[in-house]
Amino acid sequence: MIDRPEYLQKIISKKENGMIKVITGIRRSGKSFLLTDIYIPWLIKNGVNPNNIIHLSLEEARNAQYRNPLFLAEYIRNKVSDNDSMHYVFLDEIQKVDTIKNPFVDNKKSKIGFVDVLLEIMKINNVDLYVTGSNSHMLSSDILSDFRGRGDEIKMRPLTYKEFYNAYLGDKRYAWREYFTYGGLPVVAKLKNHEEKSKYLKDLFENTYIKDILERHDVRNEEGVLSTLLNILSSSVGSLTNPTNIANTFLTIEKLKISPNSITKYMEYFIDAYILHKAERFDIKGRKYIGSQSKFYFADVGLRNARLNFRQTEENHIMENIIYNELIVRGFDVDVGIVEYNQKKDGKSLKSWLEIDFIANNGNNKYYIQSALTISEETKRQQEINSLKRTGDSFKKIVVVKDSFIPWVDENGIYYIGIEDFLLSQNL
Repeated sequence: MIDRPEYLQKIISKKENGMIKVITGIRRSGKSFLLTDIYIPWLIKNGVNPNNIIHLSLEEARNAQYRNPLFLAEYIRNKVSDNDSMHYVFLDEIQKVDTIKNPFVDNKKSKIGFVDVLLEIMKINNVDLYVTGSNSHMLSSDILSDFRGRGDEIKMRPLTYKEFYNAYLGDKRYAWREYFTYGGLPVVAKLKNHEEKSKYLKDLFENTYIKDILERHDVRNEEGVLSTLLNILSSSVGSLTNPTNIANTFLTIEKLKISPNSITKYMEYFIDAYILHKAERFDIKGRKYIGSQSKFYFADVGLRNARLNFRQTEENHIMENIIYNELIVRGFDVDVGIVEYNQKKDGKSLKSWLEIDFIANNGNNKYYIQSALTISEETKRQQEINSLKRTGDSFKKIVVVKDSFIPWVDENGIYYIGIEDFLLSQNL
């Protein structure tokens, strides 16, 4: 079993807080496992009567009747009405509950769905409510708005490298190679060989992720476009791009004319489903966002690699993607940094820009982070830190390098650390 101690602590901290605990995240990231295999055993171990735990998996055929929201509400009410002790209600795959016409009014537009049921259940004094979902509506990032301020989100993500490393049963020397190639979806970590892992990751896209998006947004006859867009974004991980550039790529390579507005809409679908993350460019000295181009990162690098049939495994781009995901998991808001400076050319002063891979913000804490394959040559090291030296402030600056070495600090106060040490450490 792969433990997820950080998520267990998050959910423990929200126990009996009067809110609907909503476990969201990309499909197959371990949402149901967190509740049924980690949290429920913890409750029982800490004195909760198993009879006071109500766990209903709505994707199972034997529970099909409870996909009617009225039957589901009645079932829960009956379960908790016989005593005053606290009941812990877990509803798995809540999106399976249908939205039906309200049978008690004549208005054809009046509907009842799972949101109505959950809002009713959470008002019962002796109920602590937890729900998961992994398709269409429940997977979307705007789900909390439906609960009118009564939802408390716990966002599950694929395994971090530290979680993967601790669970890895093979020779630890090869853990990074495995994670770098196949990512951190929990099921993938348990599969035995390349064929099994590759098939699982590819099938997730073809049979699950893309179909989820088509269903949620009622997109017709665009499956091929979504698939091609994923491939383009997979190839451009770590590179600045925008909808106009992508539309031009469609026209050049696919001979297909798609408007930048359509590209924007489709990319938002992937972001909404937690498949992609978007990092905006931020002018450090000007203290403003520059919205012309952005970077896109995959929630899991194994998914990204599978999209390209494991052909394009450029270490610099994948390493950058992994660092971005790590920062997000640690609770940082992450942007791509740019620093303006003037350089002389032919006696003239020209405005130029240098990039910092990531600006990581968390409250008053700010870090500048550069991802580098190597700094073995002094010219390469100076190239990597050129932008860091020009920020004009004293926030901590870090260069994360693929190579393994004892971390050190240079004469500019810039901290150098190997990628595995960075991912396995507790703090920046």
